[in-house]
Amino acid sequence: MRIGIVSPVLIQHPATRAAWEIEAGITEVADIAATADRLGYHHVTCSEHVAVPAETAAERGGTYWDPLSTLGFLAARTSRIRLVTQVLVLGYHHPLEIAKRYGTLDRVSGGRVTLGLGVGSLREEFDLLGAPFEGRGARADDALRALRAALGRPTPEYHGEFYDFEDFVIEPHAVQEHLPLWIGGRTPRSLRRAVELGDGWVPFGIRIDDLAAMLANAPVPAGMEIVLNAGRSLDPAGSPDATARTLSRLRGAGATVASVNLEATSATHFCDQLATLEQLARPLGIEFD
Repeated sequence: MRIGIVSPVLIQHPATRAAWEIEAGITEVADIAATADRLGYHHVTCSEHVAVPAETAAERGGTYWDPLSTLGFLAARTSRIRLVTQVLVLGYHHPLEIAKRYGTLDRVSGGRVTLGLGVGSLREEFDLLGAPFEGRGARADDALRALRAALGRPTPEYHGEFYDFEDFVIEPHAVQEHLPLWIGGRTPRSLRRAVELGDGWVPFGIRIDDLAAMLANAPVPAGMEIVLNAGRSLDPAGSPDATARTLSRLRGAGATVASVNLEATSATHFCDQLATLEQLARPLGIEFD
């Protein structure tokens, strides 16, 4: 199992954000990403919402940094760590738009992009963007097939139910021959979608015991990434035993990658926690690059 970082600052949920994150900016995020990169962590994340309704933002947060520009900045401050969209909403974009924009990011980062992708659930945002909400699951499946046909190819061709293209040039394009697609979701259907059309599954909002049961009942192919979130923030310096137990539970549930939040009082403290976690995790058999 490897460990990636749920990037602080970039998403701010009113119930979980730390006080220091409110005033923090890209400098602090870049310092954290550079520290994680130096220590050999697997990835940093950035999610997507274009515009969150005010009532929804009051409940679950309205701060969502744009993943393309943010990860592009972090790419310039790092050299090894993977840059993960967790997640892009497929219905908000044409597959070739994703292939061009994130293929360019893959090029400038030296092949470090992983696309975390989801179906989406915020109807108001779909309506605002003029994206169809009904039937979004079938449309997302077609978009995933179209993306797989397009990524890493200068003249892609695809003929599907919702997307159809050929005789277009996409330059620059992704440098990875098989850019990883991680599928987000919280239902058995999302797991089936990941098995059929993706390279990894990124569940959310599911208890670890329930996750383990879902994975036990699913024929997960060899090499597929199971990316499980630790849930509550870890405190490797203050609660090392609890942190080790959480990592062991994630691995026991089937995780090949753990995404973690860390308790911290500042960006500097967050970097210190990264170093402490790396020292704690290596003896447990956790892999670092």
